Amino acid sequence: MRAAHRLLAGVLAAGALALGASGCAQSVDPIERLGRKAAQKVEERRVSHATARRWGLDKPLAPAPEPPPRTAVKGAGPGLPPVLDRVPTKDKVVFLTFDDGAERDPRFVRMVRELRLPVSMFLTDSVAGPGYAHFGELASVGATIQNHTLDHPYLPGLPYAGQRWEICGQQDKLKDRFGQRPRLFRPPYGEYNADTLRAAADCGISAVVLWRASMQINDLRYAEGAKLRPGDIVLAHFRGPDELHGASLTEMTTRMLRKIQEQGFTVARLEDYI
Repeated sequence: MRAAHRLLAGVLAAGALALGASGCAQSVDPIERLGRKAAQKVEERRVSHATARRWGLDKPLAPAPEPPPRTAVKGAGPGLPPVLDRVPTKDKVVFLTFDDGAERDPRFVRMVRELRLPVSMFLTDSVAGPGYAHFGELASVGATIQNHTLDHPYLPGLPYAGQRWEICGQQDKLKDRFGQRPRLFRPPYGEYNADTLRAAADCGISAVVLWRASMQINDLRYAEGAKLRPGDIVLAHFRGPDELHGASLTEMTTRMLRKIQEQGFTVARLEDYI
């Protein structure tokens, strides 16, 4: 009996020692853990020089800084979403947005994946709808899907009910196709009125997104001044060689990224800031 007790005591003691050793091995300082996570995130965002050169860049885009905690942006009026063409930030970042969805270049999916580009897509159903599978592929490699109406009309020319149909209708289409309703909305041509903002609010939109710079075929065009500023929202379109004088969507995007790098900026994800 005593031998059995001694054996049980030995087993329990060994188990306690093993548990203690395991506990010590797993004890990690919280600050160290945060540092490891931050380093892992940087490594995940790292792009090799060879990959950057393959897409026509001299060097990879600098990793975007960790975004600050999102703060509420003042709306355009009581119960209305804010209208933004620039995000309030001191970070040397700009935001890439692509409109409509006419061009569906498979190489652009590769480019977004390999360069880890944070791209926001504002899709019009009548234009992008036949190719939603392509934009689903872009979403699978990190691009986000936002609202650009059903039919791309000049919204101020429509009554409230017509504008609501255009915005809410595309919310429903995108929810049915991709599983969630967009938070962001861009009015066609950047034109809107009070009814647009009221309809956007009624459709669950949290911000109306315009732009401060737009990508042409070879260069950026600025709403004011002659250079980028922190937080600028940059507009581009899904265009093909017919509209780009023979250039491809990926070539246009490379030119845009080079212009951004030349001015000391990198690209961040718009949805992380608003």
